Amino acid sequence: MAGSAKGGRFRGYGIVRRILSTLVSMVLTFLGLTIVTFFIGRVIPIDPVLAIVGPKASNETYDRVRLEIGLDLPLPVQYWRYLSKVLHGDFGTSVITSQPVLQDMLHVFPATLELAVLALIIGVVFGVPLGVIAATHRGRWQDHLVRLLSLFGYSMPVFWLGLIGLLLFYAKLGWVEGPGRLDIAFDDIVPTVSGMITVDALIAGEHDVFVNAMQHLVLPASILGYLSLAYVARMTRSFMLGQLRQEYVLAAMAKGLSGFRVIWIHALGNVWVQLITVIALTFGSLLEGAVLTETVFSWPGLGLYMKNSLFNADLNAVLGGTVLVGVVYILLNLISDLLYPLFDPRARGRS
Repeated sequence: MAGSAKGGRFRGYGIVRRILSTLVSMVLTFLGLTIVTFFIGRVIPIDPVLAIVGPKASNETYDRVRLEIGLDLPLPVQYWRYLSKVLHGDFGTSVITSQPVLQDMLHVFPATLELAVLALIIGVVFGVPLGVIAATHRGRWQDHLVRLLSLFGYSMPVFWLGLIGLLLFYAKLGWVEGPGRLDIAFDDIVPTVSGMITVDALIAGEHDVFVNAMQHLVLPASILGYLSLAYVARMTRSFMLGQLRQEYVLAAMAKGLSGFRVIWIHALGNVWVQLITVIALTFGSLLEGAVLTETVFSWPGLGLYMKNSLFNADLNAVLGGTVLVGVVYILLNLISDLLYPLFDPRARGRS
C-alpha cells in the first residue's frame, strides 16, 4: 500500500514536472520568436513611418509620427513595448486595410486553414501507405517509384505545379474550377460561422455552395498535398526500414504471424510515435508555405495577405503573420507532445 502510494506520488511529480518543462519551453520559444520578428522589423529595408504617412508627408509630420510609434526610444524599450502589445493581441494597424492586423488575420486565416487541412489529409492518407510499401519492397520497382515521386515533389517549385495544374485541369480539361474560393454567383449566400466555406456550407445546408467550394479547393489542396505526401512518404519509409530490422519483427514472423499484421499493425504502430512530429511539422509548413499556392490560385488566405502586405510595405501585417505562424508551430509541438503517450506506452511510464 505504502509503495503504491509512493509510486503514485512519483508519477504525479513526473506529470507536473513534464507540464512545467513544456510550459517553460513554450515561453522561451515564444520570446525567441518575438525577438527575431522585432529585429527583423528593424533591419528590413522598409521605413514604417514612411509607410504610414506616405512619401509626400512633410518633415514635421514624419517626425511626429516617428515619436508617436516610439522609434526614438532605445531598442530594449521598443522591444518591451512590442512584446506587451503582442501579448495583448495588438499587432498594430494594417496600412492596406486600415484595420487592426489581428482582425485581418482572423478573417483570412480560416481560408488557409481549410486549404492546409485538406492538403494534410491528402499527404497522410497517401504518403504513409506509400512509405510503408517502399520500405517493405526496398530496392524493387515499388521502392524506386515512391522515391521518384518523393524526389519530384521535393524538386518541383509549387508555383510551377500550380500553373501547370490550372492549365491542364481547369483550362484544358475543365475538371475543376479556377482561382478563388467560390464563383461570384455563390458569394454571400452562406453566413460566416467558422470562416471555412466548405464547413459553413454544410452547416447552412447549401449543397450547391459546398460542391462549388470543393471544386475550387481540390486543385490547390492537391498541389500542397502532393508536397506533404513527398515528405511524409520519405520519412515513413525511413522509419519503417528501422523498424523492420528490429528483432521483434523477426520473432513475430517466426511465430507465424501474417506479414500484413506484422507490418501494418505492429511495425507501423511503432512508427506512428515518430510520425506524430513529422505530421505536426508538415502541417505547420503547409500553413507557412501556402504563400505561393495562394498567390497562384488567388486564394484569399494568410499567405496572400502577407504577400500583398510585403509588396505594399505593410510591416505590421507581415510581422503579425510571422508571429501567428510561429505560434501555430509552438501549439503543434505542444499537441504532438500531448499525443505521444497515446501511441507510446513508454511515454506514459516516464510521465
